Amino acid sequence: MKLLDVLLLCVLTFGGCSGETGNQNDFMLLAGPLTNSFLEDLSSDPAAYRSWDSGAPDTDDVFDCSHTLPSAIKDHFQYLQSRGVTHFRVPLSWSRILPTGHPGQPHQDTVVCYRSLLEQLTQSGLQPLVVLHHSAVPQELRNTFGEWDSVELPEVFERYVGFVFSEFGDLVKYWITFSHAEALMGDGQLLEPTSIENVMQAHTSVYQLYHGMYRNKGGQVSLGLKANDFEAVFQRDIISMVFVDFLSVWAEYDCTTKSSLLEELTNIQRVTGDLPILIYDLNIRQCSKEEKFQPLLSVLGALQDKDSPIRGCDITHVFETLGEDSSISHNEVITNNKPERNTWSAYEKVRQKFSTQAPSERDEFLPGSFPEGFQWGVSSESFKVEGGWSEDGKGETIWDRFGHQGHAFDNQTADLACDSYNKVDYDVYLLRGFNTNIYQFSISWARIFPSGHRESLSEKGALYYDKLVNTLLQSGVEPIVTLYHWDLPQALQDNGGWENPAIVEVFKDFADYCFSRFGDRVKTWNTFSSPQVVSHSGYGTGEHAPGVKDPVVASYQVTHNILKSHAEAWHVYNDKYRKEQGGKVGIALNSDWAEPLNSTSPQDIEAVDRYMTFMLGWFAHPIFVNGDYPDKLKSQVEQKTTQCQPTEVARLPVFTDAEKKRIKGTADFFGLNHYTTRLINESRGGCVPGPHGVGDFQSHVDPSWPTTDSELIYSVPWGLRRLLNYISEEYSSVAKVPIYITGNGMPIDSSGDSLNDTERINFLRSYINEAMKAITLDGVDVQRYTVQSLMDGFEGPEGYSQRFGLHYVDFGDMNRPRTPKASAYFYSLVAQMNGFENVTSRSVSHVPQSVTPKRPPFSPSEVPSRSKVVWEKFSHQTKFQRKFYHYGTFPEGFQWGVSSSAYQIEGAWDMDGKEPSVWDTFTQKPGNIPNNDNGNVACDSYNKMEEDLYMLRALKVKSYRFSLSWSRIFPDGTKNSVNMKGVDYYNRLIDGLLAHNISPMVTLYHWDLPQALQDIGGWSNDSMIGTFNDFCDFCFSTFGDRVKFWITINQPYTIAWSGYGLGQVPPNVKDPGQAPYRVAHNLLKAHAKVYHTYDDNYRKTQGGLVSISLNADWVEPKDPNVPREIVAADRALQFQLGWFAHPIFKNGDYPDAMKWQVGNKSDLQGLEQSRLPVFTDQEKAYIQGTADCFCINAYTTKVVRHVTTRLSPPSYETDQDLGKEDEEDSQPTALKEQRAVAFGLRRLLNWIKEEYGEPDVYITENGVATDPGTTVDDTDRIFFYKTYIDEALKAHNLDGVKVKGYMASSLMDSFEWLNGYKVGFGLHHVNFKRPLRPRTPKRSAHFYYQIIKDNGFPQPEEDKLIYGHFGDNFAWSTATASYQIEGGWRSDGKGLSIWDQFAHTPLRVWDDDTGDMACDSYNKIAEDVDMLKRLKVSHYRFSISWPRVLPDGTTSFINKPGLDYYHRLVDALLAANIKPQMTLYHWDLPQALQDQGGWENDTIVQRFKEYADVIFDSLGDKVKFWITINEPYNVANIGHGYGSAAPGISFRPGTLPYIVGHNLLKAHAEAWHLYNDKYRAKQNGIISITINSDWAEPRNPYKQEDIDAARRVVQFYIGWFAHPVYNGDYSDVMKTIIRERSLAAGLPKSRLPEFTPDEVKRIKGTYDYFGFNHYTTVLAFKVDYKNLQHYDADRGAGTIADRTWLDSGSSWLKVTPPGFRKILNFIKEEYGNPPIIITENGISERGPVDFNDTHRIHYYESYINQALKAYRIDGVDIRGYTAWSLMDNLEWATGFAEKFGLFYVNRSDSTLPRLPKESVKHYGTIISCNGFPDPSQGPHPCLTPEPEGTSTPPSEIPAVVFLGMELALPDAEVALNTLFSLTIIGAAAAALMTCQCLRATRRSKTP
Repeated sequence: MKLLDVLLLCVLTFGGCSGETGNQNDFMLLAGPLTNSFLEDLSSDPAAYRSWDSGAPDTDDVFDCSHTLPSAIKDHFQYLQSRGVTHFRVPLSWSRILPTGHPGQPHQDTVVCYRSLLEQLTQSGLQPLVVLHHSAVPQELRNTFGEWDSVELPEVFERYVGFVFSEFGDLVKYWITFSHAEALMGDGQLLEPTSIENVMQAHTSVYQLYHGMYRNKGGQVSLGLKANDFEAVFQRDIISMVFVDFLSVWAEYDCTTKSSLLEELTNIQRVTGDLPILIYDLNIRQCSKEEKFQPLLSVLGALQDKDSPIRGCDITHVFETLGEDSSISHNEVITNNKPERNTWSAYEKVRQKFSTQAPSERDEFLPGSFPEGFQWGVSSESFKVEGGWSEDGKGETIWDRFGHQGHAFDNQTADLACDSYNKVDYDVYLLRGFNTNIYQFSISWARIFPSGHRESLSEKGALYYDKLVNTLLQSGVEPIVTLYHWDLPQALQDNGGWENPAIVEVFKDFADYCFSRFGDRVKTWNTFSSPQVVSHSGYGTGEHAPGVKDPVVASYQVTHNILKSHAEAWHVYNDKYRKEQGGKVGIALNSDWAEPLNSTSPQDIEAVDRYMTFMLGWFAHPIFVNGDYPDKLKSQVEQKTTQCQPTEVARLPVFTDAEKKRIKGTADFFGLNHYTTRLINESRGGCVPGPHGVGDFQSHVDPSWPTTDSELIYSVPWGLRRLLNYISEEYSSVAKVPIYITGNGMPIDSSGDSLNDTERINFLRSYINEAMKAITLDGVDVQRYTVQSLMDGFEGPEGYSQRFGLHYVDFGDMNRPRTPKASAYFYSLVAQMNGFENVTSRSVSHVPQSVTPKRPPFSPSEVPSRSKVVWEKFSHQTKFQRKFYHYGTFPEGFQWGVSSSAYQIEGAWDMDGKEPSVWDTFTQKPGNIPNNDNGNVACDSYNKMEEDLYMLRALKVKSYRFSLSWSRIFPDGTKNSVNMKGVDYYNRLIDGLLAHNISPMVTLYHWDLPQALQDIGGWSNDSMIGTFNDFCDFCFSTFGDRVKFWITINQPYTIAWSGYGLGQVPPNVKDPGQAPYRVAHNLLKAHAKVYHTYDDNYRKTQGGLVSISLNADWVEPKDPNVPREIVAADRALQFQLGWFAHPIFKNGDYPDAMKWQVGNKSDLQGLEQSRLPVFTDQEKAYIQGTADCFCINAYTTKVVRHVTTRLSPPSYETDQDLGKEDEEDSQPTALKEQRAVAFGLRRLLNWIKEEYGEPDVYITENGVATDPGTTVDDTDRIFFYKTYIDEALKAHNLDGVKVKGYMASSLMDSFEWLNGYKVGFGLHHVNFKRPLRPRTPKRSAHFYYQIIKDNGFPQPEEDKLIYGHFGDNFAWSTATASYQIEGGWRSDGKGLSIWDQFAHTPLRVWDDDTGDMACDSYNKIAEDVDMLKRLKVSHYRFSISWPRVLPDGTTSFINKPGLDYYHRLVDALLAANIKPQMTLYHWDLPQALQDQGGWENDTIVQRFKEYADVIFDSLGDKVKFWITINEPYNVANIGHGYGSAAPGISFRPGTLPYIVGHNLLKAHAEAWHLYNDKYRAKQNGIISITINSDWAEPRNPYKQEDIDAARRVVQFYIGWFAHPVYNGDYSDVMKTIIRERSLAAGLPKSRLPEFTPDEVKRIKGTYDYFGFNHYTTVLAFKVDYKNLQHYDADRGAGTIADRTWLDSGSSWLKVTPPGFRKILNFIKEEYGNPPIIITENGISERGPVDFNDTHRIHYYESYINQALKAYRIDGVDIRGYTAWSLMDNLEWATGFAEKFGLFYVNRSDSTLPRLPKESVKHYGTIISCNGFPDPSQGPHPCLTPEPEGTSTPPSEIPAVVFLGMELALPDAEVALNTLFSLTIIGAAAAALMTCQCLRATRRSKTP
């Protein structure tokens, strides 16, 4: 034991050495003063601070501020403080402070120096003991004022002291007026009595002055004398004891006399009247080495005495005598008359262990690594990040309530938070980039059990956590789950929450469910996280939710119940799940570390122990020690209870013995959440509730500690190490469990630098290092470290104002983008290195397949090439065939990657020796690039390697294609200028890639030629071939041991044509006729030379691949039926792709098509030879076969045609004789010239396969540009990849193209050449406006990762067919509508309808079509019924033409012929055993009623009821199925809002649609009640309304804003009419939004009319089934229409379609079968699972009829199968299905252009024959089978076709093109015969005329 330890032990054991005297907290262990000699030593050797003494005691050597203090002085002070010193002597120099003696003339530097000294002492925890003066008058003042016998001198001294008090009094509490008063005495006799009296008078005045000035400070004033002089002074009454607070004694110990120090001090006390005594200086004399302990024993003997007067003692000379490292046993010091203390608390042990650490030693950084297997994690908490506060039935939590009541900062809530509920993929993406192996998150109790109880289980909530857990595991991240992190279901809180003992069983059940549901995958569980915060802040102070302020009872009861809940959960796991699941269950407790405010105060030390007990032991002791609260806690509460009666300050519940046993040992690990340290002192808290009051302690912080944005968290890293030691000593070693650090981090202010969080880096670095010290130096079993937190979130009361995240979340952006902060990259590196050692490189992760032998030469391509088969195969595809999505996967080992290039991303353009490239030169010139952008910094990848690796890890790519900057490696382009810093950069990049199993794909030249080489001609100079080879040779030798895929040159076409022909890009040479060919020639030879260099020198040892990346647009011929256009298309490809590919992959020479074209053009231009250079035979052989695979960059497609171009001036472009245009079926992008045409990629790959002998193909670039406004929500890029990659998959899987890899372009937004930063190609957004160039993943990054994970596009479960049948008596039907098919618009007294009026209005209907005749069904009942019989339907849905029955819309006249038509139709149907389904209103309102206001006029309700009454009465005995109104949405909004349907009103879009809808609902209700009340009993039919709706999916399914928009679309669509009918009144969504928007626009009330209570009652329930029309799905997103007042603005959403969805003949209709099932389920859930009859569903086409309507067959099969899934799997009550439509008809405003029919109506034949399409047979089969029989069960009888009883119409009438017109085959045949006849006649006439001419000629020649 160290000597100081002994002395401290003495202090603790014997009451601080001072017996009963004085305040124990003020006991002084004294050192000092500073001496000049010591300071000299310290200046020369900073290590000298570890010294007890500050120098020799020579008075002349004492430091007097005549020079500055060395910087290491604070280390000395802190060292003394760490060894137990409490006070330090500081003698002042009177003469230096006031040289003239006048306070107004101080020596300011001296004053500043002394103040600095005093401040450093106090900051180090040492109290200054200031000596005002020694004794004699300083020589400087003596000359002016004389000696002490001068009357004036005491006043001068008093003024000096007054000045000192005013300058230093705030820093000093202890003063000595004269330290050596004995100097005025000699041989014990007073000399010069006047002098003595003056000195003592001066002391008295000073005493009085001080206590007058600082009465309340508690300071003290002393006088210093030698021990043997006290009697002389005090016995002669020279000074009164009243004016001395304590005595400062100069004592002496002589080993030869063995004098008794105690006896000497006792004599002084007797003389002075029991004044406390400070042994100011202890002079030890004549002690030998063997006697060195005698002075210490004498001191300790004096200290032990119970009557000892000692207030403090000088320890300097004691330890100086003993030596610093001397040791002594406890028994050598402690005498037998005191009890021996042999048990120290864990806190005392830890404190003693570290007590000797100097600050520099304590804070010293320890390099090294954590143990192998150490786990690195990051955390989040459900309520802080999830959002989705009411999604999918989630219950309200106490934090939801807390936020909604405005208790959080700035009234913020966690409603959306980080939107993690919708962003599982986003969060796991961050974790992959992080490279951590664990993710700790909490489960929202209310999301799984909304009410808190199992019976309220939300399956969707549980599925969210299933998805999260599974996604984590798929990414190699272990889920660590916290069952409870503060977000109690509010329903439980309403019943008492954690105060209610019943919650124990409820929590147990919740835990049981979680273990059973997730435990097969989750192997580590925290039952609770930081439960002390719940108890204290949630139920004690009320600062946290639930805001209960009851520190007396609730706080303790909550802890009691949490402990029991934890124990029960642990036992559930232990008893039911541990054996099977093999996991661990623990608890994460939060705790600060604590140090005593006064390190020598036993009371403060005890207070610290209590603090740790109240904070940590409250929970840890029951679990890890003995099942009960700590004795200290219990005794403290008991003491307070006794002390404060009758006031109750704490009620600590009591555990039964059974409960103790149940709780003890219920943790498999000790989870620790730690953030900071506190300084604690004892404070008699009185009767104040709460831990501080009950525990009698106060907490403080050291003002020198670094702060954070939280006033609760200071950065004190060393506290973590000590806390870990404490936990190990107190708990984990007892329970034999490891420690997991489950939370550690710090917040930063939201207003600060959001990304460059260096404070957090410093915090984490220091704290993690302290954890490593605890493991490696102290042997503490810490196995895991977890950072708090993954990303910024909702921080409780602080809302979003504090940021704990390693990732920045932009809470102002509804996308909630997550961007890594600097700390994320730092922590990622620490995790990778497993500490603070350098990470080692790994071996190559991917080696390409063995290289095939050199490809044999092929014959040159023909003109056109044989590859024209590609056009023959694909160019005649229908749109359906072209767009049909292919599901499948690539083969194992497929290389997924991303690309970049050096100039675009690296930046550092002139750093570390790099010289300019041609692009550097080009971009420095103003005006060359938009906004004068350049690549000087670009993405700064040269300095941000970890940032780039982070993205690559997150994507999990297998390859990364990047290029080498030639001028970074060879600054002047030649091998003599190697720049090793550039080489080192690429070495580190390559090693970093390999360390994460990412194969580098290296491009040697990507356009950034060293400017020095361009200055000598660049690629026009033949010498470039050798120079380039030198560069590549160096790269092969330097990097080739690790790089196995090399690309020599990227897009040589761009270099040759754009760089040297057009001059658009560097080097900006404009020579279109000559230079491109010359440059391409050199590029090919340079490539070949490099290939051979690798082949000859490196391939055998390195085994890599070498190729070249070529680029090409696919080209489609303008007309694939015209041979010349095929030749033109082939020529276009040969000029672009064949220019380089033909020499390399075919025969070493250019393609013949190119040679002929350029040669012929050159001849025509009068040139002696072709402008296309010629290869020698040797060069051809050298070039042929110089690629190990085919690398292609592809972006778009063009349409070409043959043109004859000009000859002058010569140009590569005009050499081709081509005209180019965009493909019409293409999507625009941010680059006009790169439209998205996905199908072109498949065709291009097929062309490569056919043209170049089936090579292995790597797609080395493919991507799309978006505008700079598109940051992270890049839907268009997702559509691009979704379609383009699928085309590559088709090429591989369907066409046999050997596609081996795909590189998405690009990794991140970068410098996009001539476009600068105007567009972005990246999967990651880079903010170029911020110096840090932060990278944020876009949605496309998550999408691309999913493609990589799935290795393509496996068929989604939702798209797979199921087999099975619909229920018995399922109603199979098809449908029409009166105006669309009947015709007879003026027949038999029919009145005009609004559609008659609308269609006869110009520009209303396409092509001026009308329904005047339509399909003439008014006259073709038999034909229509024949079609129905052929379909085998059981039902037929049709509508009544209201004006045909009631011409003016009223019952004033019933048109019998019109009514008879429907009788005849119904009778014919019934005769065919087909049940009629009759629609009363399908949009053809009588015009007469419209003239009276139509559906806007309330009277329409009665008119409709009367009309219905007529129809029910007339036809109801035969019709048993009624639809009141078809698609009221279309009537209201399309007809009266948009005005694109009859009656065509669009000028009141904000009000009229809602008025019309209101009346439609009331009219329906009246008709329903009419039938129900008057006809149902006798007719026994069913009646309802048919409502139409699309389904809506969010455009961005990860975005709550889009999810909400999709819901609004559905609610404003189907809900507008369904909600009143099925639920009563409009939905709250509609009512609230329209009312709020109306009022905001200044309107007095909502634009949505209100139903009266009676109307609500009358409308609700007016259905017998749910009639439903559905066609398609849309993607919805939020649109803010500002103050516009109309339906779309109210809905607040826009809609688009997914580009992969199949088209139809209608722009609005896309084939989206899964949406059908979803909306059927929506109806079930939203409206109580009513019986559903699908009353319309179908698809259209445009153009010439194709009887083989495969798209319609696919549509019906897919949609009906989705309905079957809804019926059989989901339990949706579907009773019938209706195909729209029976036959092609007038499709409203699109006329006859759009055709929905199963039967084709030939409108070119006046008889309008109906001809079946192929879909008739397929739909009929589904009807016959009543679904889809399982083929595995063998042939089903329904699949056997029945023999036809009548002749079958032609199955198809193909359309042909005749003289530019599309005609049906019969029509074309007639036309052809006619033309043939006319031709014969014309030929005969011509022959006749010829004969006549010949005769005339002969006549003319006759003489």
